[in-house]
Amino acid sequence: MSHPGEGNQNRNASDSSRKIRLRMRTRPMIGVTTSEVRRAESVHATPEGEPPRHEMALGLTYLRALEAAGGLPVVIPPLDLDAIEPLLDRLAGICLSGGPDLHPEAYGAEPHEALGPTWPDLDRFELAIAARADAREIPLLAICRGTQALNVVRGGTLVQHLPDVPSQNGTVHHRQSNPGTEVSHEVRIDPESRLATTIDASEAEVNSFHHQAIDRLGDGLVATAWAADGTIEAVEDPARNFLIGVQWHAELLTERPEEHLLFQSFVEAASGLGAPVQGSRVA
Repeated sequence: MSHPGEGNQNRNASDSSRKIRLRMRTRPMIGVTTSEVRRAESVHATPEGEPPRHEMALGLTYLRALEAAGGLPVVIPPLDLDAIEPLLDRLAGICLSGGPDLHPEAYGAEPHEALGPTWPDLDRFELAIAARADAREIPLLAICRGTQALNVVRGGTLVQHLPDVPSQNGTVHHRQSNPGTEVSHEVRIDPESRLATTIDASEAEVNSFHHQAIDRLGDGLVATAWAADGTIEAVEDPARNFLIGVQWHAELLTERPEEHLLFQSFVEAASGLGAPVQGSRVA
């Protein structure tokens, strides 16, 4: 025997279930690259665990930031290059993550004596997947090293050792000692840029953990944010729906509204359901 209101409750439950399924279907799958290796000798062995071996390392904060913004993040390990196209067939966006220095062979330069540890084989895969995603005009968000990789893909070059740059006069510390969830310097943002309208700001306080930086800009990229010492802190391609790179680790700062907006806008662009989220208060 049915009770009064039972039919409405069942219909409401069914409607709610359909909405959940629809939301799950429309959440874009975002691939996050990995470029940092932990050598076997640096891995702490435990009696219950596997024997030490080389491991890929990626901070969970990238995945948490994308998930909180509505995306479905998946980690991309280094693969054979012939796996890139079928992989991109399944992805709606690419996040190029941070990591170690890029080897200068990628942009035709000789290694600087202060170059940090590099993994050229991993560089080749990340640069290849970034180039092919770019060619497909898949939405791209690049973080720290990822921004440098994006610039190299577009034919740009890097400063290998920031302290060598004359304008880097010590006013900005690009390798902060305080935690990444804390900011260490300000950046000025072009108020006409997509970045400014996306994060709703023409300046921002950011963290800083980079040894290298953009030197010559790649084709089609424009600088949109700068530190006080002139270091390029963000780039974008104005002709693209979403292609933005930031030099700071935005994934560690998503408690700040502007950084959450950056990830939200990226996920919205990847979803293909509408225009990227934009702010409205930029001066």
